[in-house]
Amino acid sequence: MSKKSQKPKVIGKLDAQFSEWERIEMRAMGLVDAKGNILQHPPTPPQVARKVITNLGVLNEAFDYALPSSFSRGIAVSLDAGQRILYISGTASIDDKGVTIYPGDFRAQLWRTYRNITELLAAEGANWHDIVRTSCYLRDIERDYDEFNKVRTLFFDCLSVRPVPASTGIQARLCRSDLLIEIEAFAFVKGG
Repeated sequence: MSKKSQKPKVIGKLDAQFSEWERIEMRAMGLVDAKGNILQHPPTPPQVARKVITNLGVLNEAFDYALPSSFSRGIAVSLDAGQRILYISGTASIDDKGVTIYPGDFRAQLWRTYRNITELLAAEGANWHDIVRTSCYLRDIERDYDEFNKVRTLFFDCLSVRPVPASTGIQARLCRSDLLIEIEAFAFVKGG
């Protein structure tokens, strides 16, 4: 079956845990339909092949935990001529005028951050399947990490991202006092 003929499948339903701002961002990325169903899109093959770096003799994969955490321990990538690396700087919940949006709503800020990165990738003909690593900066990691991991796992499930990127979660003072999350990303893509 070709990717074009595959349709997204329903993997959940929006409920009270999703703020209206989250709903706006999820709809804008096509991750929620008009009925409030959360959608999983068919996977898009990455442009540059990669494999998960793992050694199950010493460390399990975080995505396979009973409560999965959405990152791979490591990703191995071999670059050939004509392949590029995209470095996405720390990106946050900022609108097209440079204004912080969704102040105080961690989950909505995270969804907008994912949307902003998605659009940056699209400008280069790339998507989340091309991401090999993220660094995730949280203002208050103790308070927000569990919610961060829930949203990240749902986001990767909606896009069928496998393997999930290598990732690090870091508590940091962000560039604006009203930002709660910032993510930088690295992608490998074909073409010049």
